[in-house]
Amino acid sequence: MSFGTLLEAFLLGLLEGFTEFLPVSSTGHILLAGHFLGFESQGKVFEVVIQLGAILAIVVAYFQRFLHVLVTLPTSERSRNFVIGILIAFLPAAVIGAFAHGFIKNVLFETPALICIMLILGGGVLLWVDTLKLRPIHDDAMAFPKALALKIGFIQCLAMIPGVSRSGSTIVGGLLLGASKPAAAEFSFFLALPTMAGAFAYDLYKNRDALNADDATLIAVGFVAAFIAALAVVRGLIAFVSRHGYTPFGWWRIAVGGVGLVALALVG
Repeated sequence: MSFGTLLEAFLLGLLEGFTEFLPVSSTGHILLAGHFLGFESQGKVFEVVIQLGAILAIVVAYFQRFLHVLVTLPTSERSRNFVIGILIAFLPAAVIGAFAHGFIKNVLFETPALICIMLILGGGVLLWVDTLKLRPIHDDAMAFPKALALKIGFIQCLAMIPGVSRSGSTIVGGLLLGASKPAAAEFSFFLALPTMAGAFAYDLYKNRDALNADDATLIAVGFVAAFIAALAVVRGLIAFVSRHGYTPFGWWRIAVGGVGLVALALVG
């Protein structure tokens, strides 16, 4: 394995961590970057498994919240409502993802033009949402009604199309369904845990016989980089969104998608 390949894995891990919890599609970014770098991983496992680094960043950043929920789960209705809500929101992605796994990995992940188009369309949606005069009625992520959690879970399934963005779809869905910006972002963070952990476990299982020591090394490098970058982002995102909204991310998506389409037309 060359130093250049290890460097590419590290840079892709940083890109994953920086973009995972932003509404810009981390998967879309690393698939496009990998395409233009010529980076290949067995069954696209690298691109999915390094998300575990971002999961660990959420656990570290919200450790006190997790500990509180765990300790109070037997006695607190609020904690139980929160855990049940997250599990309900996770179910649609678990079921649809399992049935559509082959199509997602073999078709959607291999279509960079589609990724660019979805980045641009998603950017337009973010710009539109920021112009709405929404009046939130749910400002506590731990108290979301179960029906709201389920609706957000179905909306999350749109992110199976790379370029849509898991965090973007769940945050926008939450906003349109009456959640405040901080509550929608926080619920999206916590929903990421079972969603990405499930994708991680399923991908490892499906490709368990094809991975080798080199794959494991690349994944480890990407994992560490993703953890460092995600930890830096997640702690400041809610405050940033509360001040600036989602317009900066909308323009970011449009720029990346536009540049990607031009690059595909020029170099393929």
